[in-house]
Amino acid sequence: MSAATGKKGRERRHQRVRKKLSGTAECPRLCVFRSLKYIYGQLVDDEKSHTLVSASTSEPSMKGRSFSSKTEAAKEVGRLLAGRAKEAGLQRAVFDRAGYLYHGRVKALAEGAREGGLQF
Repeated sequence: MSAATGKKGRERRHQRVRKKLSGTAECPRLCVFRSLKYIYGQLVDDEKSHTLVSASTSEPSMKGRSFSSKTEAAKEVGRLLAGRAKEAGLQRAVFDRAGYLYHGRVKALAEGAREGGLQF
């Protein structure tokens, strides 16, 4: 399978999942994006098309830290995202895996967010 075919397949799966998921101001959508080097998570209010809270490993506060693996870094991003969500007054979210399989870094980010107090 070529890289282009894999990306198109993920985008197709993401569109299929997005038909069923939608975030609101009270219960935003936690969207994950995974690149080869970084992982990003953001809470999105789809009604207003507005990002409420975000966190990623590319932030200066996360870049300075060393992690034993990308999975561990993803878990820390989830905790950071949950902490910022609590500060913003958000307790619940809908998890959007964005077409990725729910394992590895995507699962670690979700578990970190749960540990941080965010409910899915």
